[in-house]
Amino acid sequence: MTFRELPKAELHLHIEGAAPASFIKGLAAEKNIDISEIFAEDGGYAYRDFDHFLSVYEAACTTLTGPEDFRRLTKAVLEESAAHGVVYTEAFISPDFCGGTDLGAWREYLAAIEDAAAEAEAQHGIMLRGIATCVRHFGPDQAKAAALCAAETAGDFITGFGMGGAEMMGRPADYAYAFDLAREAGLQLTCHAGEWGGPDMVAETIRDLKVERIGHGINCIQDLALVEQIAEDGIVLEVCPGSNVFLQAVPSWEAHPIEKLRDRGVKVTVSTDDPPYFRTTMTDEYEGLHRTFGWIEDDFAALNATAVEAAFCDDATRAKIANKLGVA
Repeated sequence: MTFRELPKAELHLHIEGAAPASFIKGLAAEKNIDISEIFAEDGGYAYRDFDHFLSVYEAACTTLTGPEDFRRLTKAVLEESAAHGVVYTEAFISPDFCGGTDLGAWREYLAAIEDAAAEAEAQHGIMLRGIATCVRHFGPDQAKAAALCAAETAGDFITGFGMGGAEMMGRPADYAYAFDLAREAGLQLTCHAGEWGGPDMVAETIRDLKVERIGHGINCIQDLALVEQIAEDGIVLEVCPGSNVFLQAVPSWEAHPIEKLRDRGVKVTVSTDDPPYFRTTMTDEYEGLHRTFGWIEDDFAALNATAVEAAFCDDATRAKIANKLGVA
């Protein structure tokens, strides 16, 4: 069995960031939106660094102007994921990009996304759950508005709340109200931290936002006492090695701390983050881990078992995922 064929679970995927460049380019042409500057000569996305990446990402999102666009987007993303063996995925979906945190519009966008997800499950066997996500660099007040949208639509599909964006904007405590609101609605919580910030950012995120998972989290390795705490508390890291290497959050695959974190008892999962932006797929992630650290099928089965345990879903869905992954 090839790495592409291995069944996989993915917990850290931005729905807009998973849009193929060709898909965004096509939408831009349909709507006469000139964003030609965000594309490279080879047809992919072009940007200089992480801050410029955020600008290019937001420019690409200007083409996504209605629920039907997100229906098409979701279908394209899930078809691509399924082609790389993904049987379950959790996608970050931002109310800011889906109606500008207007609750009525957000519901319409979600309905379109859910319809596409149901179609993809029927056609490709892939299951999707949504993590409503605020954007850190939009500020705490906007985060509250996003959290309210999440709370009002919590249920079988929107099962979690999180925060992405520019990690060094403010401190985690600035966003505590939004996370408290989401928690009170029964949503499970994750947050990006420790991709660019140091171990202090990871520690504050866990303490002040009371999250169950951390997006990235790799810089906790700089504080072994924190690593031990994360392992003891069972905090799960949504690690995205290809993204980290491409953006130079770490200098190389060989320098990536995922192996050291796992060896110290930290629960890790593997995801693609924004795959077309970082020229990766879940197959590439598995191949990179095999090539660099010698990980084999047993290691990937353990990754998937962790992902099943950490998934933001109900027990019936969890049992289905475990069966599909062969880790029941």
